[in-house]
Amino acid sequence: MPAVNTVLVVGSGLAGTATAIHLADRGVAVDLVEITPDVAAVGSGITLQGNALRELRNLGVWDRVQEKGYGFDSLGLRAPDPSGTLLVEIPDARTGGPDLPATLGMPRPDLARILHDRADEAGAKIRFGITVTELRQDGAGVDVEFSDGTSARYDLLVGADGIRSSVRRMLGVELETRPTGMGIWRAFGPRPASVTRTDLFYGGPCYIAGYCPTGEDSLYAYVVEDAQDRSALSPAERLATMRELASAYHGPWDDILATLDDPARVNYTWFETHVLPAPWNRGRVVLIGDAAHSCPPTLAQGGAQALEDAAVLAELLLAADALDDDLWDTFTARRHARAAAVVEASVQLGQWLLDHEQGDVPGLMGRIAALVTEPA
Repeated sequence: MPAVNTVLVVGSGLAGTATAIHLADRGVAVDLVEITPDVAAVGSGITLQGNALRELRNLGVWDRVQEKGYGFDSLGLRAPDPSGTLLVEIPDARTGGPDLPATLGMPRPDLARILHDRADEAGAKIRFGITVTELRQDGAGVDVEFSDGTSARYDLLVGADGIRSSVRRMLGVELETRPTGMGIWRAFGPRPASVTRTDLFYGGPCYIAGYCPTGEDSLYAYVVEDAQDRSALSPAERLATMRELASAYHGPWDDILATLDDPARVNYTWFETHVLPAPWNRGRVVLIGDAAHSCPPTLAQGGAQALEDAAVLAELLLAADALDDDLWDTFTARRHARAAAVVEASVQLGQWLLDHEQGDVPGLMGRIAALVTEPA
């Protein structure tokens, strides 16, 4: 018998939906609630490293992901000169194993739909436009009140509701989420033939300019600047600002800029970070994914770490016969240090750029690749 028979998962991003799939596949009764009306409509593109692809394969969705995404095995570095000169093409670490691409880009809505369809097939009950407004727990379970006025009781509540987690707030857990000092412009659009992998440009008016193919006909492109308050800009002004910053970069960027004309496909956010000190549970409520740890996208490991949280949590819940301190101690031992190391490295990469410091980027990336190549 698993340690739990009924589980409520709050938040249907990668961490929450993956947890629901793992548990429902093994007969656990799972309710998955999501405050947004349609999570598949949110987001542009996502970069998934090999260790994320390994977890997606374990979830039984690799074939669907491969069909919708765009895989590649190298990283290009280009100069911010009039030609966008390719300086070097670096073979990327295949952290998911030799039979998976090193990296895959795909549209976030497509990944969300794939995972939600899989959760539904596994038997999880998914409800959109609803969340938890109150929770109370005792030694045997968790009682919750929902925003639609209904209530229920579960053996376990999994808070996978993002960087500003309401579950975390209801638990009274204080956690500082701090900006790192960088802001990122992102745009989603058609993929020109010149874009076949991620290329990064360092220098020029931005810290980083780059792009990632997300399908045969799509990509997302981004430029990273000092964090600024851009909230007063209109959609047209946001588009004009990104175009102006990106116009300093050439090569494939010239092809991208030729189609960058839709204000609705441009967004701006700050890099933010936090790591919740261990333990991540309070009794029968546990926080995972961005609710527990959030890193800037400099290593493209946010999605992978969320999927790893889900895999380890579900493995332990299904193997144990009690939800006790031994289970939580094991979960902490397997997840806290690994996720914290990834967050620290992601922040460090950005800090070197902010400080205009020549850090040991290859060494840092090599250490993290070695770490995440080993299954969580």
